Amino acid sequence: MMRGLMTDLLAARLQMAVSLAFHIVFAVVGIGMPVLMILAERRWHQTGDRMFLELAHRWAKGTAILFAVGAVSGTVLSFELGLLWPRFMERAGAIIGMPFSLEGFAFFTEAIFLGVYLYGWNRVSPRAHLAAGGLVAVSGGLSGIFVVIANAWMNAPTGFDLVDGRPVNIDPIAAMLNPAAFAQTLHMTLAAYAATGFIVAGIHALHLLPDPRSAFHRRALAVALLVGAPAALVQPLSGDLCGRVVARRQPAKLAAMEGQFRTEVGAPLRIGGWPDERAGETHYAIEIPKGLSLLAFHDPGATVKGLDAFPRRDWPPVAVVHVAFQVMVGLGSVMALVGAWALALMACGRDLTTHRWLLRALVVAAPMGFLCTEAGWIVTEVGRQPWVIYEVLRTADAVTPMPGLVVPFTIFTLLYCFLGLIVAWLLYRHVLKSPAAAAEEMPVGARSREGV
Repeated sequence: MMRGLMTDLLAARLQMAVSLAFHIVFAVVGIGMPVLMILAERRWHQTGDRMFLELAHRWAKGTAILFAVGAVSGTVLSFELGLLWPRFMERAGAIIGMPFSLEGFAFFTEAIFLGVYLYGWNRVSPRAHLAAGGLVAVSGGLSGIFVVIANAWMNAPTGFDLVDGRPVNIDPIAAMLNPAAFAQTLHMTLAAYAATGFIVAGIHALHLLPDPRSAFHRRALAVALLVGAPAALVQPLSGDLCGRVVARRQPAKLAAMEGQFRTEVGAPLRIGGWPDERAGETHYAIEIPKGLSLLAFHDPGATVKGLDAFPRRDWPPVAVVHVAFQVMVGLGSVMALVGAWALALMACGRDLTTHRWLLRALVVAAPMGFLCTEAGWIVTEVGRQPWVIYEVLRTADAVTPMPGLVVPFTIFTLLYCFLGLIVAWLLYRHVLKSPAAAAEEMPVGARSREGV
């Protein structure tokens, strides 16, 4: 009986993990794609180049497809919060209800103005149509921000007093303004722009390798890089801000991220390596002396708490968190370097399509933003374990004891896989398939009326 209960608890956690991993892709694109869409329309207004109009139409279709699927997967998540985590919602509902309500308001605003944008071509003025697209982009960004604020509260819970195990004196505004909110929302928003910009740039770079004169793909590459490259370049700075918040508020998570088993003065920064929990060592890592103390506290002589400062039952899964963190940082660094390369060439007025190694690098880097996002959420969620609300409510105490969850977990996983295939087919047919277009002479990145 105990074994069956543990299986159901694991199924509940895995179902939430799979649902989040699936939904986050659509949430990220829902933040980034509207920006590409309105930039393309704006360039059409400025230049009269109908390739930009074609891009705006196609990216609007893509935004609509991904918005619809994101709405479905987001609705599933909202039900799962209540069904799979009833004790969490009982404790936290009154505290984080406000950001969830605001997220709903932003979601409906996005849906309304997306409808105006999709069906308002030639029905409203060009300025009103572009403004509708801008409101789609703003409300999509705010929707993500409000959800991340709720997650940040789980990492740094504030805005209440705990009396006899129950929250009292609740202040929803203070909860929203928790110490982790700004760092996490900034990091996630930049991640959305970088991931979306790079996946779009990589797809069009792939088409440009055999056909560098394609007007459609040249235009698309330039717009996508203007969104993705700056975001990837700034992202490490927001990551540094997040890391310093984690160092102050969740030292056990920081220790797991860095494979830091012992409390040290002037702790080294580890690159790579494999944590061995039994031996209390991180093997095969490259160590930079005093690097962790410097990054976490801006003081090379600062003391960094190791996992030895916490009871073993409060350790997160160290290997999972450390590897996910290394993947996020490593791939994010590659994206920043490729983005800097592309921006430097564009600033010099160079034609990007003549730099075939850059195009190849963009193709390789295309999925890295989404891999970074998934890895980052593993660090955030798994690194907080064994707590669902840090140092307030344990995950094992928040999950439902309802039996029979293995069956719905299997069904939902298969449904997500099928839905993902349908979305990929729709995007290829309505968005990615190249239009018949004449070759054009203007180099991508050049300073001219036709360039971006």
